[in-house]
Amino acid sequence: MAHTRIRKFNTRDTYPEQNLDNDLCQAVVTRGGRTVWLRGQCPQNLDDAASIASHDPVEQTHKVMRNIAQLIQEAGGGMEHLVKLVVCLTDVRHREAVYRTMGEYIRGVHPVSTGVVVQALARPEWLVEIDATAVIAEDDR
Repeated sequence: MAHTRIRKFNTRDTYPEQNLDNDLCQAVVTRGGRTVWLRGQCPQNLDDAASIASHDPVEQTHKVMRNIAQLIQEAGGGMEHLVKLVVCLTDVRHREAVYRTMGEYIRGVHPVSTGVVVQALARPEWLVEIDATAVIAEDDR
């Protein structure tokens, strides 16, 4: 893998008061390759834009992360090419549930991540939106 991940860490060490287990890092350095800029992914179907029926942050996050994985795959890569995530939540109380679920998809990847709490997302039923960037290295195609 051409990506260099600087200062890897796990959130169980940096946030011991929270029940988290995410592999992240402070910086990712990439060289060459193709950058995949994903639209912020929400808990909706990619084919018809219908929101999923659940109002559970865990189920919504699973859908969002499956969308991210599918789009990176359609671009010719895999989750190992993920370099950055921006997590938008409508309620800080959902943070642990969302990050625990997200962590299932990024185990061993160590992307950089930023989290923000926003007043609302585009649809009132959405609790989480995740913006992702991946870089598919030349030697990984």
